[in-house]
Amino acid sequence: MEYADLSGTERKIIHSIKGLVKQNNIDNLSRTEAYLRYYQENKAIKWSFLAHMVSRNAGWNMCDLKGKWFSKVIGKQKRDLLFQTYEKANWLIFQDAYPQLLLYQYSTKKGKAMFHLLKFFQVSQFMEQEWRHYWHSQDHVRILLALIINEQNIIQKPVIENSFYKEHVFRTFLFSFQDWFHYSCVLLPTVNGELFGASVNGFRSVDKRIDLGKRLVSILFHEGLYSYFYEFAINTIHTGSRSDYEQYLQNKANSVTPELRLAYPIVHHRMEPLKDWSKQKKLKPNWFTTTVHHRHPVVLTSWYKRKQKKLHRTILFKERLERILSIYKKKEEIMDD
Repeated sequence: MEYADLSGTERKIIHSIKGLVKQNNIDNLSRTEAYLRYYQENKAIKWSFLAHMVSRNAGWNMCDLKGKWFSKVIGKQKRDLLFQTYEKANWLIFQDAYPQLLLYQYSTKKGKAMFHLLKFFQVSQFMEQEWRHYWHSQDHVRILLALIINEQNIIQKPVIENSFYKEHVFRTFLFSFQDWFHYSCVLLPTVNGELFGASVNGFRSVDKRIDLGKRLVSILFHEGLYSYFYEFAINTIHTGSRSDYEQYLQNKANSVTPELRLAYPIVHHRMEPLKDWSKQKKLKPNWFTTTVHHRHPVVLTSWYKRKQKKLHRTILFKERLERILSIYKKKEEIMDD
């Protein structure tokens, strides 16, 4: 079906959705808020709450790059490049996922499946089939897994395997440094001062990111924990600063991570034609398995505090070492003269 074959109503829906996507895909803050608003109106689509909590983490990680500690050891150019990488990935995911969510919402209001319009948003055939299946089956688990699978494949070619990002980000010491500390860990805070979450080793792997998504789902929607995470989400404004959740920690210190809109200007992205990943890659059966294995504890409160201290000690040691080397160098120059 071509655009010219669509009815006036269908064209209006496409136009309306494109406007809402543009309006809400401004930056990390607008995306994060949009995911939560959608979930509050459509509780059956659990992926939206997962996306909200992961998006919070993306904001905190971005703002770390402008904070007190990382700015001591990573040059501005490299920090800006890492920010651009994560901003691009999160922008792409929202650009792909939010039209799907809105089109499902339109379908429920009209009582008629309208997933044939997904192709006008460059959404994969895989997701069009999954939304059609969900419309008839109401299999909430499958649509949640399908969205996780789709979005991780969406960013693989244009970001993770992009030659520029691969050379200048993912294969550098910079990325390994971030990965070693907490960049690959997704935190799920509560207002009681507890931190839960999971991490991934090998961020470049689609399989490992999908596995991380499933492990996060098992924590986020655990019947004994979900209400605490939801309470945090609806009562804590997302600013991008780690003070969003550090304010609830015992023995809290003043956060040294700035708010996102004070740290970064708006990034203007350009949507480029994307190849349908599902036409180029075979689905792996294990992507749809619901069994998850937590290799590490999911309660991270103490771990997080230890990791922060370790990070700060490492950076301070590096600073002292550089000062000592600088002093020796100056002495050698004086002696040479």
